[in-house]
Amino acid sequence: MRTIEIISMPVTDQARAKAFYEKLGFAVVAEAPFGNGQQWIQMGFPGQDACITLVNWFPKMPAGCMQGFIIKTESVEDDIKELTAKGIEVGKVDNTPWGKFLPFKDPDGNTLSLHEG
Repeated sequence: MRTIEIISMPVTDQARAKAFYEKLGFAVVAEAPFGNGQQWIQMGFPGQDACITLVNWFPKMPAGCMQGFIIKTESVEDDIKELTAKGIEVGKVDNTPWGKFLPFKDPDGNTLSLHEG
């Protein structure tokens, strides 16, 4: 084993989720139908290997169940301004001994957190 490749992000509406993650700076890596009316949408930050895929087909992974998805950032304070300007509601900064964390949610209620540290 070498690296994390893809993490499944459970969503209800793939198009809405795709637009949200594009606002965060994710780019589409792959998008294609893969049978039974299903759509594969894989997204990641440019130049990075790890990706997410927007899923709606796992019965035991309902939309909104993802917690603790952490994204590294250089400046939580700058991100607060940027996310707020894009209409994304953010939580309160949590200052910990291992860095600052800024929680926010995607349209389905999946909780993400920016980490500066």
